Amino acid sequence: QVQLVASGGGLVQAGDSLRLSCAASGLTFSAYIMGWFRQAPGKEREFVAAVSRTGSVTSYKDSVKGRFTISRDNAKNTVYLQMNSLKDEDTAVYSCAARNAPWIGYHVTSSPSNYNYWGQGTQVTVSS
Repeated sequence: QVQLVASGGGLVQAGDSLRLSCAASGLTFSAYIMGWFRQAPGKEREFVAAVSRTGSVTSYKDSVKGRFTISRDNAKNTVYLQMNSLKDEDTAVYSCAARNAPWIGYHVTSSPSNYNYWGQGTQVTVSS
C-alpha cells in the first residue's frame, strides 16, 4: 500500500520559515518524481513545486520562486519543501504527490492529473 505522509506545517508569522516533509512508503521512491501542491479555502488546488527522480531538476510556481526550495532524500524516501519569507497568501493545506517516471531524467510536471498518488496534506497558516 502506497502512503504519502506530510508533516511540518504550523502557524507562523509573515516572513518566517517552515520546512515541510513528506515520507513515502510502499513504492520504489527513486522511480517517482515528487510534487507539492496546495489548496486554500474556497480556491482551486494549485501546483507549488516538483522535483525529478534524482533531484537534479526542479520546477516552481512563479510566486514562490526564490522563496521555496524543493528537495529529496532518496535514502530516506522523503521529499521536502523549504519555505522562506512566508506570506499571508501562502496559507493553505500543502499536499505531496508522486508519479512514476519512465527514466531518470524524466521531466517534472505541474499537472495534478499526471500524479499517481497523493497524501492528505499538512496545514500551513501564515498570519501578519
